[in-house]
Amino acid sequence: MNVLFLCTGNSCRSILGEATFNHLAPAGWHAMSAGSKPTGKVHPRSLALLASEGISTEGYCSKSWENLPAVPDIVITVCASAAGETCPAYLGPVLRTHWGVEDPAHATGTDDEIDAAFMKAYRILRARIEAFFALDLDVLKHDKAALKAEMDKIANIIV
Repeated sequence: MNVLFLCTGNSCRSILGEATFNHLAPAGWHAMSAGSKPTGKVHPRSLALLASEGISTEGYCSKSWENLPAVPDIVITVCASAAGETCPAYLGPVLRTHWGVEDPAHATGTDDEIDAAFMKAYRILRARIEAFFALDLDVLKHDKAALKAEMDKIANIIV
């Protein structure tokens, strides 16, 4: 099953989601990420955070949703609609859910405060991904409505 983490810039949240998902994923599950208007580079703080968590950063890059290596089965948007961001709408017959997370790329303040914003985004995404993998995915992948309902519930996890 292919999961796409989708946002606008594909430099922070979607990269954090993709890398964390792939780090934790059981066999048969794979994540990718993309943006509707990719920045063209992964934010250095995203890479530093992933490395500090023991998650490989090799091969991750900011890319357009027009250049996906595979067709996704599930699309998870991570834009923070509460912040007035418009999430891109992936077209196609896929299961969709929204796991909004504030964009740490827009954090301001001291280095420690900015690092804390990146860590908060990572912890929220990791908690949601761990909750996803705690589901009975062998059963749910055959019941799209039940899987969507569970993924929508996961969106409410805040750490």
